[in-house]
Amino acid sequence: MLQKHAPLLLPSAPDALTAKLIKDAGFPAYQIGGFAMDGMQFGFPDMDVNRLGEKSSIVREIVYACDLPVLVDADDGYGDPKNVTRTVHVYDEMGVAAIFIEDQKAPKRCGHMSGKEVIPAKEMVSKIKAAVQAREDKETLFVLARTDALEPEGIEEALRRGEKYLSAGADGIYIEGPHDEKQLRRIGREFKGVPLAVTILEGGGKTPWVPPNELGRLGFSMILYPTTVLFRATRAIQRALEQLKHGRPMPRSEGVDMQEFERIVDIAYWKSVEHPGLPLSERTRQVINKLFKRVV
Repeated sequence: MLQKHAPLLLPSAPDALTAKLIKDAGFPAYQIGGFAMDGMQFGFPDMDVNRLGEKSSIVREIVYACDLPVLVDADDGYGDPKNVTRTVHVYDEMGVAAIFIEDQKAPKRCGHMSGKEVIPAKEMVSKIKAAVQAREDKETLFVLARTDALEPEGIEEALRRGEKYLSAGADGIYIEGPHDEKQLRRIGREFKGVPLAVTILEGGGKTPWVPPNELGRLGFSMILYPTTVLFRATRAIQRALEQLKHGRPMPRSEGVDMQEFERIVDIAYWKSVEHPGLPLSERTRQVINKLFKRVV
């Protein structure tokens, strides 16, 4: 996937419907980020309020609804190397394509929030080694190592940690929160040829907006967008409720109709289950085949 798409854009899906819409829009892959999931599913900030149990149950439903390759935010692995091993087993079994784990000190928080602390690099190295050893097949689960050291300890320490994490067996590096294009260029040079991720948190993040193609030229192969869809959806919900409160009908330009929504949620497939004798369209046949393969 990384070889085919340069760079790979990864919008965040906090729920199954969003994942379906991401696929419908033509993206080849997506991410399930903690920031969007915590906000949309629980109404919580991304401040370590939820752990593996709550998050993995939602990830399972999203992955079931959308068969695109997905990168899952595994936070700090939810503990020591034992917990990291269990986290990898859980997501590997679901068929997740990639995960990232980070070196924040618990309680962790969104990478673009202030007040972060990081664990010693040696502890994170142990977690990475546990993660790569725990996966069933390195060809089917990509392990991305994220460092949040840039904010509390500076760019040099973040780069040093990136090298250590690669040596520990990580498949790619993710340095969170570069402040400007100068830091982005430095990171791209230091890890030239390495699968490299960056977050563009629209609406208040620490990293400035840089067009995807430019980030690709700087050396970044994965660009994560954790808030782009979430923040726009939040505004749309606020606007809809405000209009409803004042007794106004939904403007056609601001919503889908029943027919379009039924297409998005694959009503034809479920009708075929309910009435097996109905003739099927080619799209419905494709949906059924994919669902059947997933169940098998």
